[in-house]
Amino acid sequence: MSEIAETPKPPYYAVIFSSVRTEGENSYGEMSQKMFELAREQKGFLGVESAREGLGITVSYWETLEDIANWKQNEEHLIAQQKGAELWYQSYKTRICLVERDYRFERKL
Repeated sequence: MSEIAETPKPPYYAVIFSSVRTEGENSYGEMSQKMFELAREQKGFLGVESAREGLGITVSYWETLEDIANWKQNEEHLIAQQKGAELWYQSYKTRICLVERDYRFERKL
């Protein structure tokens, strides 16, 4: 992901997932792409931003806390979470935040 997510006027929620990977691919890229595509189909999903260079950070944006809870309990997402703990992550932390204000700068070319 190399674009800034288009989000609505606040308030909305952000789920910040910070992670350190284990060694080896182990089909991580394929599952990661599948989860991005699946998340986009979920009720209340607003967008996602992700970057990885050593430390990985993925921020997904949601309309409500209920939407976040439903995503966490999605059957396919539960499988990915289990594989993450078993295979892909050395460590991770999830934070859920209320976005109360945002603003943007964009250089005009």
